[in-house]
Amino acid sequence: MRFHADLHMHSRYAYACSRHSDLVNLTRSARRKGVTLMGTGDFTHPAWLEQLRASLEPAEPGLFKLRDEIDREASAPLPASVAGAPVRYLLSVEVSAVYRQGGRSRKIHHLVHLAGFDQVERFNRELAKVADLSVDGRPTVGLSSRDLLEITLACGPGACLVPAHAWTPWFGILGSKSGFDSVEECFGDLSEHIFALETGLSSDPAMNWRVSGLDRYRLVSYSDAHSPPIVGRESTLFDTDLDYFAVLEAMRTGKGLEGTVEFFPEHGKYHVDGHRACGVRLEPEETRRLGGRCPACGKKLTVGVLSRVEDLADRPAGRRPRGAAGFVNLVPLAEVLGGILGVGAKSKKVATEADRLVAALGAELTILRDLPGQALAAQSPDLAEAVVRMRRGQVTREPGFDGEFGVIKIARG
Repeated sequence: MRFHADLHMHSRYAYACSRHSDLVNLTRSARRKGVTLMGTGDFTHPAWLEQLRASLEPAEPGLFKLRDEIDREASAPLPASVAGAPVRYLLSVEVSAVYRQGGRSRKIHHLVHLAGFDQVERFNRELAKVADLSVDGRPTVGLSSRDLLEITLACGPGACLVPAHAWTPWFGILGSKSGFDSVEECFGDLSEHIFALETGLSSDPAMNWRVSGLDRYRLVSYSDAHSPPIVGRESTLFDTDLDYFAVLEAMRTGKGLEGTVEFFPEHGKYHVDGHRACGVRLEPEETRRLGGRCPACGKKLTVGVLSRVEDLADRPAGRRPRGAAGFVNLVPLAEVLGGILGVGAKSKKVATEADRLVAALGAELTILRDLPGQALAAQSPDLAEAVVRMRRGQVTREPGFDGEFGVIKIARG
């Protein structure tokens, strides 16, 4: 079975996340976007865990689905084209580990996936010894990444940890601010238990392929959604049984992991270097020439993902490792329509047109990735032209920097 998975997201109980991030709205958005397998996010938070237990019931091995009455509520406003699509949940949480190692402060985010509520209870008991889990759905713990991994593995079969948004400057395992130069440096004697990395919004697989030390890791992409509308902005495509352990095996071996759907990496908030307070955006070579200092104020620049990749790269751009899964770069449908209609992506005009297209054509990922241009043109010639150009990479790019999203515009004929 081929399906999209988005295993990194948050509930209303995580800091800076939408109050609408509940199971009904997340499920509704997953159906609309075309995502079949979702992470629950935030299972360490007591209130969210209580809601997960009350709202979910077992489905396939290691997976869960909404109880029937809640599922009907999630589907009620959706058009028939997507209302009946299956959505499953995998128990997940993002954990921030803050500690010192190698003479430096480290702040590393990790995704933890577990196969059942018994494992969740075991994991939460251990984390509660070092953190107040009721403060934030994304808990911060004073544990090393290695020790967090050890706690995860002790939870039982199928328990796994995936470094989150691996290149992000502030919280990525390879980030410029507090990261490491390799996975092995971070996890030490337990490194063999890491088999996948999340690319994050500011990098894509082609950038990661420049670092030969990452060849042994499967690359996955997820949304890190802080609100329901951005579910599925990045996803991973699997061709496996819809089963926790089958998905885990695909991430471990690559067999059944078909590839990823990615932002254009310039769209991400940390693609290039810069200093947002001064409006300064720089390419890596400029940053090096300036000694890492802002040319306007003299303060340290935030060194972005592209610079960090170039620091660690031992291959030229364009080299693809043997057996590496492919990827596609997409612009979210709302942004495509905003460009066509000449309005903001969050405008009512865009929402109305997106509703019409989903009702007529199916899920957003199907529209953006799969449908032939002729089928799109029957509903909107302008959409067909824009999507075909996007698929060809015919876009202009203003890269993001220092927490500011980049701007991707589809080139016009």
